Amino acid sequence: MATKSKSAYVCNDCGADYRKWQGQCGECQAWNTLSEVRLGPTSGTGKVLRSGFAGAVDGAVKTLAEIALDEIPRINTGTGELDLVLGGGLVPGSAILVGGEPGAGKSTLLLQTLCKLAGTQSALYVTGEESPQQVAMRARRLDLPTEKLEIMAETSVETVCAIAEQKRPKILVVDSIQVMHMEEIASAPGSVSQVRESASMLVRFAKQTGTVLILVGHVTKDGSLAGPKVLEHMIDCSLMLEGSSDSHFRTLRSHKNRFGAVNELGVFAMTDKGLKEVANPSAIFLQRGEEVSSGSVVMVVWEGTRPLLVELQALVDDSHLGNPRRVTLGLDHNRLSMLLAVLHRHGGISVGDQDVFVNVVGGVKVMETSADLALILSVVSSFRDRTLPQDLVVFGEVGLAGEIRPVANGQERLREAAKHGFTRAIVPAGNAPKQAIKGMTVIPVRRVTEALDALTQ
Repeated sequence: MATKSKSAYVCNDCGADYRKWQGQCGECQAWNTLSEVRLGPTSGTGKVLRSGFAGAVDGAVKTLAEIALDEIPRINTGTGELDLVLGGGLVPGSAILVGGEPGAGKSTLLLQTLCKLAGTQSALYVTGEESPQQVAMRARRLDLPTEKLEIMAETSVETVCAIAEQKRPKILVVDSIQVMHMEEIASAPGSVSQVRESASMLVRFAKQTGTVLILVGHVTKDGSLAGPKVLEHMIDCSLMLEGSSDSHFRTLRSHKNRFGAVNELGVFAMTDKGLKEVANPSAIFLQRGEEVSSGSVVMVVWEGTRPLLVELQALVDDSHLGNPRRVTLGLDHNRLSMLLAVLHRHGGISVGDQDVFVNVVGGVKVMETSADLALILSVVSSFRDRTLPQDLVVFGEVGLAGEIRPVANGQERLREAAKHGFTRAIVPAGNAPKQAIKGMTVIPVRRVTEALDALTQ
């Protein structure tokens, strides 16, 4: 007699499971994220398969003093920007997840890296979406060395782990995790249970053998990683490769990194020979026009462990609508509305009947609050139609009471600006340097009114 197959409903965002389907997840309060997972028969080997996830299989209890602290040598990838985002290179036994939009260059970046490393390290490239011929054609088109890199087309996780156990590669790339499947799981590849269990088995293998595991992940239409949220908890490092189709620049950002700084940013340029690293990202984001225009100002943002100079543009125009528009690209929309209210209350400048458009040049997404002061000054510049000096750089956080708050790493930001030829800076009083910076005039401000007065000096 055939047994009835049991099923559960698992949230794609947080991983919570329920017996029945419901519209909203009770844990993360997200809507329409539950998907059905068919539960296969339990086998007696289930306990063995799920043991030793963190690498240790003996389960021995030790004190922290008994654990060896010998630093594990990192593996340099040969690409400076990739090593910077990873925190210094690849760590043996780590699991890395690389996500991005279709066509962003995930497979190209990994293929370039593995072809370089294959000369000194044993590497295995597992492709589940493309045929080996397609990968070989891409490598030939990019003029990559292909003599040492081993490739295998397989979607079964058990087979991949068996082959990797024989070959014992130092670096294992799986492209992609959404097409991998396990025989014990009854659901289709790409489902919540398949992605979770497949990734769990691969991560377990990597930690027990000291292999560098790199997984390629797809993204949803809103730009987040597809599949269950628990996938990001399993891995050690999560990287996102971003870039629009109309730009040949790509940014690689770390959202999670157990071996380095979070939110580190690496910049690449897409060429006919693959992705080339950009050693000085500030230079490409500062390609300003020869004609000086109002509403343009340069700010210094902190990305990971280094400063980055980007240009901020604002356009204030008469509104022909009953509800004036507030449009932002690269900045938080709610932040703009708040700063416009601060500008009116504490600066005496009202743009309530004006359309305000704000854009960060180069497609950079600025998430930190150090762009507040630059945003206010660019809006005022466009509203008054007065150009700001091209040698001016601005950064600082603005509070609701109109005060200018200091930001982290102020000295490093000023040195980076001085390196690129900027001679004036409007900064919070708390970030004013104790020793004068050669060739730069620093104007410390404490209130929004002082910053507006500094524009006329």
